[in-house]
Amino acid sequence: MEIEDIIKKVKNHTPTIIGMDRLVKFAVLLPFMRINDEVHLLFEVRAKKLKRQPGEICFPGGKVEPTDHDAKHTAIRETSEELGISADMIQHVYPLDYVMTAYGTVVYPFVGMIDPDASLEPNKDEVGEVFTVPFQFFLETKPEIYEVHFRAEPEENFPYESIIGGKKYKWNSPKIEEHFYYYKDKVIWGLTARMIYYFIDMLKSEPSLK
Repeated sequence: MEIEDIIKKVKNHTPTIIGMDRLVKFAVLLPFMRINDEVHLLFEVRAKKLKRQPGEICFPGGKVEPTDHDAKHTAIRETSEELGISADMIQHVYPLDYVMTAYGTVVYPFVGMIDPDASLEPNKDEVGEVFTVPFQFFLETKPEIYEVHFRAEPEENFPYESIIGGKKYKWNSPKIEEHFYYYKDKVIWGLTARMIYYFIDMLKSEPSLK
């Protein structure tokens, strides 16, 4: 390969995340509702019979399917299916910063407004219950934050002889922050809480909301 070929390839390349094609992609909606002239954020409690994270609090959402036009389409479709409302009842849908997880997934969050005339009929196969929290609570409440540390454990046949330090190599110890919000009897934590935290941070970075 000639240098001219390399330059041409690089010049026409659109940067992305290395390994992006192997990541599992999800989209979620942070659904706002107006209740008695107050802005609320809606949450789901996952059905107890689900295999993955049963009983945990989350936002509506799911895996981006090949038939979805894009992640926004996924967020609207999943919210419509899980809350039992038509897609046109979900309005003003806009993207937030996406999230890379430590588990090989990328999550695309969106905010959206649920029409106040929408009659929610949650899908019982996926949703145990829904509840709302006044958004002012999150604007005024700082979450508790705890660190989770991960330990590197190379597989049994790892070629230690090929690296400087061998079995005494000093691996980095990655960590993630877990955020916890406590509202009445509800514990909102994990990725759901992290998305709220960074969304609030984004809002407060606007001068008019400080």
